[in-house]
Amino acid sequence: MNGHETYETLAAVYAVGALDGDDLAQFEVHLAEGCQPCATALRESREALARLALGDTRAVPPAEVKSALMARIGTAPRAAARPSRAGWLTWAAATAAVVALAAMLTSGIVASRYEARLGQMAREMAAERERLQREEAALELLRDPATRVVELRSPSGSNAIARVIWNDKAGGHLIVSNLPPAPEGKAYELWALGGAQPRPAGLFQVDASGRVAQKVEAGGEPPKGFAVTLEPATGVPAPTGPIVMASR
Repeated sequence: MNGHETYETLAAVYAVGALDGDDLAQFEVHLAEGCQPCATALRESREALARLALGDTRAVPPAEVKSALMARIGTAPRAAARPSRAGWLTWAAATAAVVALAAMLTSGIVASRYEARLGQMAREMAAERERLQREEAALELLRDPATRVVELRSPSGSNAIARVIWNDKAGGHLIVSNLPPAPEGKAYELWALGGAQPRPAGLFQVDASGRVAQKVEAGGEPPKGFAVTLEPATGVPAPTGPIVMASR
């Protein structure tokens, strides 16, 4: 087989996606150079594959094409012989195996991406459901005349702001916005003020947009105000870090 006949054989192997490595690179360069015989061979190979998909077994591939394809899928080819129906069926089976493998890989990738997207959507829906439940609980709390809203501001004058919707019997809800995320290993801690010592009222982290909303449990002496400090991520029983926000 001369050099150009080799390219024409590679065209058939290329058509079923079984060409790789240096052969793949060399054939694509050769094809890009405008070789019409190879372009024709590639087109005819693709047409043969299309007929195969429709169950047409009349087209018989050259023996050297079968040999090249069988070598690439790890089967030792027999000596070249006159094309026969049995030879065609062997070649067709090998071709179908390659096509089926490609389809399986493609469907696997698509399924994996689909499952990942479904998982992301499920997490987003769960987060949205929790947000709506918190808002409904806060609105229900606001209907009670005994509920008050306490506003917390940054002593440094930043745009960070928090509100605690508070009811001495039912507890309340903390809503924060414009607060930078805590450094690694740190967390924000809310304190209820008014007793002899500040009482821990919950640790929290904000999202990338500087927001968070969470429930604050009732308990202890009714607070007169609230404050937020930056503390170790595990929390502390008494404030040790800087005051980030506080009520007046």
